[in-house]
Amino acid sequence: MTNVREAAFAIFQHYGVDRLFGNPGSTELPMLKAMPEGFDYVLGLNEAVVAGMADGFARSSGKPALINLHSSAGTGHALGNLFTAFRNNAPIVVTAGQQARSILPYDPFLFAERPTEFPQPYVKWACEPARAEDVPQALARAFAIALTPPMGPVFVSIPVDDWERECEMPSLPHLSLRTLPDMHGISLLADLFETARNPALVLGTGSANGGGWDAAIELAERSGAAVWVAPFVAREVFPEDHPQFAGFLPAMREDIVKLLSDHDAILVAGAPVFTYHVEGKGPHWPERARLGMLSDNEQHLASLPGNAVGVLGNVGTGLAAISEKVRDRDFTGKQRQLDTPEAEMTDRYVLSRVAALRPDNAVIVEEAPTARTPMHDNLPITREGGFYTCASGGLGYGLPAALGVAQGQSEPVIAVLGDGAAMYTIQGLYTAHLSGKPTSFVILNNSRYAALQGFAAHFGMNSVPGTDLTGIDFVQLAAAQGIPARMADNVTDLDEVLQWTFAQDGPSLVDLRIK
Repeated sequence: MTNVREAAFAIFQHYGVDRLFGNPGSTELPMLKAMPEGFDYVLGLNEAVVAGMADGFARSSGKPALINLHSSAGTGHALGNLFTAFRNNAPIVVTAGQQARSILPYDPFLFAERPTEFPQPYVKWACEPARAEDVPQALARAFAIALTPPMGPVFVSIPVDDWERECEMPSLPHLSLRTLPDMHGISLLADLFETARNPALVLGTGSANGGGWDAAIELAERSGAAVWVAPFVAREVFPEDHPQFAGFLPAMREDIVKLLSDHDAILVAGAPVFTYHVEGKGPHWPERARLGMLSDNEQHLASLPGNAVGVLGNVGTGLAAISEKVRDRDFTGKQRQLDTPEAEMTDRYVLSRVAALRPDNAVIVEEAPTARTPMHDNLPITREGGFYTCASGGLGYGLPAALGVAQGQSEPVIAVLGDGAAMYTIQGLYTAHLSGKPTSFVILNNSRYAALQGFAAHFGMNSVPGTDLTGIDFVQLAAAQGIPARMADNVTDLDEVLQWTFAQDGPSLVDLRIK
């Protein structure tokens, strides 16, 4: 016999987990007692920071991440970034402290009344085991579900008095969870390209999750297809300096149809058809074009509109298999051109200087909604594993995600953040100070929620209350948490400040005052 805590850490080790992301609370303390040597506790000063770090770590390392939260309040703080982790397909196991079983009938202080319902529907599975002895088996099941494509977070509520209880150690399987596409379906998708005059490949986050970078390049080059990025993609999917890269699809139905109108065959790989931000009308893709889909997410196929071919399975494997079945043909389209902005303190020019001065192996983590289009036009992503962002649209993800990405791989990280987005989880800078990882926080400071102000025009509004952020000093905020920081408000100082932050061995911040 062993106890629940010992069994739990054996399960964590089995699944390659060597750290716990958390913010400790009373009902979690017995879990932290006698943690194994070499097992790290990664502190976040707010549970939103904890969840964002875990997401970034899981996606960059390729391993599951483990979170420990307090009951209702702590779980509530984490829910925004837990929603993002769900949309990002990040494999995260959340353990949450619950009050002792013996006092649950008395509505005790700091308990969760219906713990498994609280995080739903943005977890793949939620459980509070009926007995302490069942906790290890629940944890083993949680890891298996989190890692099964489409990957995502799961939730296990554990009463505080369970950790010391005796239990049996469950046997743990060695799982291979990649699903291979059906070869008949692959042949149908290959035929889609073979019979097309001007094919298009539209790539989504599922392509990156499935290791599809090289396979997408090979398929595009062999078939002569133009390559587009699907709306709100949260990873790098194709080199944006490649001659066949066509650009980014917006989240608007009519605009998508217009941009794809020259194509007579469209293969969407690793994304739905399509993600929209505003209401639209008309067809979902050009009516004369044939449509195919390849995804590891059954929900993408279930919602596939119209007369299309849908194939379920690992996207990287599927793209490689399609490539073997298509003939070589030249690309006849036009390469997308980058912007050439004027030298002034705009987001466009600042991002072009980040592109010019960044270390060759740097990883970009982005949460600057106003600057998303300027980033596409001025800061191309050119390497596999080189980009992470938020698929959910929620704010407060980018800063802690950058910390997790920095822990999950060895390359320097550049976090491109809007001033409003950064303030949601600014206390994550303290964790950056503790970790010492080389992370450059580049704040695009326009003193407002400019994305919301721009979106207001869609609803016929001339002004929006609560969007003025004048007066925030990020240099002082960083210094208060042990992070060196500098500010630039003119193009004369811009390159020097960027070169300074990119040369640091640890975390640093630059406050860039843009128009």
